[in-house]
Amino acid sequence: MTLSRQDMIARDNDDALAGFRDEFELPEGVIYLDGNSLGAMPKAAKKRVADVVAKEWGRDLITSWNINGWFDLPHRLGDQTAKLVGAQAGEILVTDSTGINLYKLLAMALDLRPDRSVILMEDSNFPTDNYIAQGLVQQLGGHFEIRFASREDMQDQITDDVAVVALTQVHYKTGAVFDMHDMTRRAHAVGALICWDLCHSAGALPVDLGASNADFAVGCGYKYLNGGPGAPAFLYVAKRHHGQAGQPLTGWWSHAEPFAFERDYRPAKTINQMLSGTQPILSMAALECGLDIMLRADMRAIRDKSMALGQAFQDLMTAHCADAGFTLASPSEAAHRASQIAYTHPHGYAIMRALIEHGVIGDFRAPDIMRFGFTPLYTRYVDVWDAVQTLKTIMGKNTWQEPRFSRRENVT
Repeated sequence: MTLSRQDMIARDNDDALAGFRDEFELPEGVIYLDGNSLGAMPKAAKKRVADVVAKEWGRDLITSWNINGWFDLPHRLGDQTAKLVGAQAGEILVTDSTGINLYKLLAMALDLRPDRSVILMEDSNFPTDNYIAQGLVQQLGGHFEIRFASREDMQDQITDDVAVVALTQVHYKTGAVFDMHDMTRRAHAVGALICWDLCHSAGALPVDLGASNADFAVGCGYKYLNGGPGAPAFLYVAKRHHGQAGQPLTGWWSHAEPFAFERDYRPAKTINQMLSGTQPILSMAALECGLDIMLRADMRAIRDKSMALGQAFQDLMTAHCADAGFTLASPSEAAHRASQIAYTHPHGYAIMRALIEHGVIGDFRAPDIMRFGFTPLYTRYVDVWDAVQTLKTIMGKNTWQEPRFSRRENVT
């Protein structure tokens, strides 16, 4: 049976998460299907950031490090994030960017496995992860190497010369999901460590770092955690590794007593050793608003709705756009993909540009991937219907063929 718009409205009326939509700023007339790249702004963030600027910075000045808790923000936000990804208090810090955090963790992993030389990574990984690892290996010299493997061959490449397996749980293009528990077990079986990139996982699907026995993880704050553009990232180090190895960016915040102002570095023996320098307080304040919302929502309900939204989108694409040249690039089964669906099309860039001009915002990933993200806290079922109908109209009228849609912008 083909879904109708009324069917989608009925689903919205029964949606237990529907009330969360009112907590976000969403422009009138826009269907936002790119929360997997930049989450929408929580309404609370406006007031929170304004208060930090006017009162904490403007009135309390430097005393805010103590009286307004600025110094503790990496820990407070880290402990909030821990509840979303199955970590213990004191195992996660919110700090720096995903790339910088990955650099720290990979260096620590190599330090913990000095008799091994290989970082194992997926060959179609998000470029930042690959580039960071390549830069680290180049700086360390010729002893270390990166071994790339396809997602399908990854299990066979986890051998006893691997120091650390660095994997993105959710593929940034296709949304395909690695089995965290299984891959972690395979790494540990040969004595390797594992580091998970949770950028497309945290806030989108249930994650349990502790139950999976993961060693390290990184993730960003600006996608499903709705922390705003350039929001600080987070890193996870299992408590069993605290104080057991060093990280290379040893700024004063990672010192055992930063305000002792000692000449020589003495590392903290807790998660603090993963800090580097002064934190971006305005950005962290905005992120806290997104985390507050996430912690009030049920992650199982979020996952169930994201799978239902994605399946509805896939079914409607089959029903209404089957002859338009789109090929599903994501796993066809909802349980095997995260909160996004990707299609390939030879003219994907121009089609996405046309869609955006007509009020449906997704994004494009070279060479031919059109991505559509479904963020259950504010995406409605009726949005999915209307998005597919807009795409159908664009394809039927060949609107995407207008020359301006083929001109490449800086950000796709």
